Amino acid sequence: MLRVIGVDDTEQLFDEIPAALRIDKFDAVPAGLGEADVTRLMRARAAQDEGTVSFIGAGAYEHHIPAVVWDIATRGEFYSAYTPYQAEASQGTLQVIYEYQSMMASLTGLDVSNASLYDGATAFAEACLMAVRGNRRSKSRQILVSRSVHPLYRAVARGIVAGQGIELVELPLGDGRTDVAALEALDGQDFAAVCLQQPTFIGTLDDVDTLTDRAHANGRFVIAICNPTSLAILRPPGDWGEQGADIACGEGQPLGIPVSGGGPYFGYMVCRSAIVRQMPGRIVGRTVDVDGKPGFTLTLQAREQHIRRSKATSNICTNQGLMVTAATIYLSVLGSEGLRRTALQCHANTRRLAGALGAIDGVSVVFDEFFHEAVVQFDRPVAPLIAALAEQNILAGYDLAADYPELGQALLVCATEMRSAADIDAYAAALQSVMHDSEAA
Repeated sequence: MLRVIGVDDTEQLFDEIPAALRIDKFDAVPAGLGEADVTRLMRARAAQDEGTVSFIGAGAYEHHIPAVVWDIATRGEFYSAYTPYQAEASQGTLQVIYEYQSMMASLTGLDVSNASLYDGATAFAEACLMAVRGNRRSKSRQILVSRSVHPLYRAVARGIVAGQGIELVELPLGDGRTDVAALEALDGQDFAAVCLQQPTFIGTLDDVDTLTDRAHANGRFVIAICNPTSLAILRPPGDWGEQGADIACGEGQPLGIPVSGGGPYFGYMVCRSAIVRQMPGRIVGRTVDVDGKPGFTLTLQAREQHIRRSKATSNICTNQGLMVTAATIYLSVLGSEGLRRTALQCHANTRRLAGALGAIDGVSVVFDEFFHEAVVQFDRPVAPLIAALAEQNILAGYDLAADYPELGQALLVCATEMRSAADIDAYAAALQSVMHDSEAA
């Protein structure tokens, strides 16, 4: 190939890259391995997690996944299906996406869902871009974002939207919730949107009705970030305030996707029908053919995604289709009642966990209201406690010191339906022992 294009070697092919930006080799990338060696390596890595009991949430949640979910999702018809450009050859894939969209619209109380995004953080960034494009009442390129929104979501969104001249302005927290008074103080100022997370990253519950109505009264869109499991028992964003949120987004991982040491995830996005043409990605619709038989086809997908990328609302195409397939099967198997029972059990387990930890001397529960994550505060540094408990195969929680220093030495802990009463009691006993040992030292 080099000879055909008239280049002597690979170095010459890339000579336009400045020398200061080039590297000689990838030191952190190991040499290639054969299939058997890769299999052994992955089994060894997986074995490292055996026996570990996790009380970490922070955006990734360990839920029970019925065996049927991945038995079906990994069938060749789904597992190897790529992109449904040809409707006549892709009816199964298209129907799965259509069912997924229908269930997500129902779950969030909004009108239209797309066919997923990369993950919750990028879905939030896309929602910010969409709000600036879609809010005709605002000329602002500033968006108000509560500090209750996931810290990584905020960081990712800044990285994505800054290049388009969009600024994220943070709303402070009051008692662990978005400060309503701080929002009121900005009345009359032009912002494209207000972004809220419910439940918040630290597990609390915002006054979303007041915040939503205040935003709309000032001509701002409302972007809602929601844990989909919580929507089985909490009011959906489509019902917030008098008009509901304009866009809902978040992480779909709780819907049948294993934690798997870091992914993959998928983001969901749902909106009001009035702004659907600003939604990134694709939408599948149901129709009938010339014989009156039902069928499915791509309904809305801007061609700019493929031929004029600079004018596209987004360049998201196939994306996380396999994850959406698993989520669709998961929701179908559980149904509304199953999802509700899961959410209630998560809440009950976290209540039990908070009570058990809060009963230990030197530990206190910071906030009374939460869904399935709670903040517990300590009278000593938490990092050594986390390390000591990890040696006992207990993942104690998420250290909040870097992201929320105002909470002091605090952990965000979570107990989904996967944690038994024995798990919770063992954690409390181990923590009490570790704290006693630290005092003795």
